[in-house]
Amino acid sequence: AKEAAPGSAGSGTGSGARSGSRATAPPKLTASIIRTASLTVQVKDVPKALEEARTRTENAGGYVGNETTTRDAEGRERTRVVLRVPVEKYDEVLAELEGAGKLLDRSAKAEDVTDQVVDVESRITSQRASVARIRELMDRATKLSDVVTLEGELSSRQADLEALLARQASLKDRTSMATITLSLSETPVKKPEKKEEGDPGFLDALAGGWNAFVTMLRWLAVVLGAVLPFAAVAAVIVLLWLRVVRPRLPRRPRPASASASAPGSGSAASALGPLPVARSAPESAPARESGEED
Repeated sequence: AKEAAPGSAGSGTGSGARSGSRATAPPKLTASIIRTASLTVQVKDVPKALEEARTRTENAGGYVGNETTTRDAEGRERTRVVLRVPVEKYDEVLAELEGAGKLLDRSAKAEDVTDQVVDVESRITSQRASVARIRELMDRATKLSDVVTLEGELSSRQADLEALLARQASLKDRTSMATITLSLSETPVKKPEKKEEGDPGFLDALAGGWNAFVTMLRWLAVVLGAVLPFAAVAAVIVLLWLRVVRPRLPRRPRPASASASAPGSGSAASALGPLPVARSAPESAPARESGEED
């Protein structure tokens, strides 16, 4: 019996140690993960694909968030919508959205926030205990000054507690509901290839000539518009020259004409002397002599 005592004691000690180790073992935590995904899908009909995405989300227990719809320069519609779905249905809904059309881009992200969740829960527990202590002190306070001081402290600690509760709610929402940002764009319509054109006909030539004529008139109008200011200035300068400047200029004397110089020709001739006489006169002298003899 004495030998059994140490054994029993030892067995008791061992069982106590094992029970103590179980008591001090940290509790198993559930991972808290924030899941987000972004999809860009090309579809034939954007409104129809958007309605199907809404239906899938609501059937999964989620809801539709922000939505933006635009149109590009070619008139194609683009829609961006934020979907919130439960984490349990996240993979299923994501696969359905990817198969709605041609997948152009996909990105997924998983952020582990387990430490933040545990920290916030611990701080909330401590803050609640602190608020309870302040309230107990207020119940025991007898002086007005102590009551006023405790009320200020209570308000501050309650504000901190409300901030922690709001953060806890945000983490719970983000970890329980996954966020999927879906971008839908229309499939570009292929333009028909141009057929090879044959030889141009009369109408084609007429249209080409008319286009060339219109283009020429357009260029003439442009040139006229560019030259018109300079032409107006030149016309004003010429008009001023003819009407104002030219009449005031001194006139030059006119050169003497042939008729005007006739009266003075005698004086000029007398100054130069007699004109030479023709030498044919001496040849007529014998003829006169022969006449006299007869």
